[in-house]
Amino acid sequence: MFDKILIANRGEIALRVIRACREMGIKSVAVHSTADADAMHVRMADESVCIGPPAGAQSYLSIPAIISACEITGAQAVHPGYGFLSENANFVQIIEDHGLTFIGPSAADIRTMGDKITAKETAKALGIPVVPGSEGGVPDVESARKAAADMGYPVIIKATAGGGGRGMKVATSAADIDVAFSTARSEAKAAFGNDEVYMEKYLQKPRHIEVQVFGDGKGNGVHLAERDCSLQRRHQKVFEEAPGPCITAEERARIGKICADAVAAMSYSGAGTVEFLYEAGEFFFIEMNTRLQVEHPVTEAIFGVDLVREQIRVAAGLPLSFTQDDLQINGHAIEVRINAEKLPNFSPCPGKITAYHAPGGLGVRMDSALYDGYSIPPYYDSLIGKLIVHGRDRPEALARLSRALGELIVDGIDTTVPLFHALLDEPDVQSGNYGIHWLERWLEENLGS
Repeated sequence: MFDKILIANRGEIALRVIRACREMGIKSVAVHSTADADAMHVRMADESVCIGPPAGAQSYLSIPAIISACEITGAQAVHPGYGFLSENANFVQIIEDHGLTFIGPSAADIRTMGDKITAKETAKALGIPVVPGSEGGVPDVESARKAAADMGYPVIIKATAGGGGRGMKVATSAADIDVAFSTARSEAKAAFGNDEVYMEKYLQKPRHIEVQVFGDGKGNGVHLAERDCSLQRRHQKVFEEAPGPCITAEERARIGKICADAVAAMSYSGAGTVEFLYEAGEFFFIEMNTRLQVEHPVTEAIFGVDLVREQIRVAAGLPLSFTQDDLQINGHAIEVRINAEKLPNFSPCPGKITAYHAPGGLGVRMDSALYDGYSIPPYYDSLIGKLIVHGRDRPEALARLSRALGELIVDGIDTTVPLFHALLDEPDVQSGNYGIHWLERWLEENLGS
């Protein structure tokens, strides 16, 4: 087992890893920019190293600075958290070239699943159902017109190197295809430096279902059921729950086994998430995230496992601490992402926290790096906390979420907490009757956003 782990991240996910290290008796090293000198993850870690100025490109994304921090502190392994360098295959290779261990999958698996076309081809070869679409990239508008005509409208054009909803455009008819194609390519070029795009059939009323998987890197894999992340704004998740309210036990077992068998066949190491669009009982692969997800706590809640601890164990060469038969769902869990944003436009709202109180009680978990007097810097993502609740069933979890949101105090800035109070009053949310487009329509009707 490792003696010391460096966490190449910040905020609540860095705290999450530090806590797992402490419980395992492992020393932790925090890295931070000058803007994060007073951040909670810096205070909580056993050691800390400043790696650069506020801009992420010069600090949290600086591979030489992170390698230097490992050498200075004697850290033997690096946990990337999520975001930043967590899915950067080049970073993994450099880590390993310096005799360090990356707590995550191999550079080859990250590279394979990081390219949308290669990922889809790999998934198909592994027996994972995929959305009907183009064979590889679509090089020009003539090819786009032909592919769209072959599969039928509506279609969606996506950046092969995309993520976060950038480089994605929908064409509902032949009249839309030229503009959608050129816009997707230009957005992809600007966001990712790669203008290659591909095309898929656009499903009308799908849900976003993702399956949590885990591999030991030695040909063994398990699944930890699914999460429903269908409530999204601009392709960004805001409300996640497990298990999915629309998924039957038979569907869960079927898609779970397919995904577990796939990671076993890949000899995949660590945590991963296979994401699907789900409609009318069918699952369609969209991507695989080769890292820990923001919403991993809801899976931890219903299975009673520590996924970060398991990541560290597997990276150290130890076997999985559970088998598929050990994994039995207990109750229902929901997470809401709380952002420092001002409604109704969701504009970033950094500033000083004048009062903070985290909710508590049975079945309530608050993952946040906030504290009284903390000044949220304007340089990073606006996520400031994740409120997770667990109940015996979905109605109890919803009631517990409402109660916990009422207890939460974050003064000094605007947050998205009012959004969740409003959503919990909606019959569709109460019943779980929504798809990936539901929240966008609701926001337009209720907030004009």
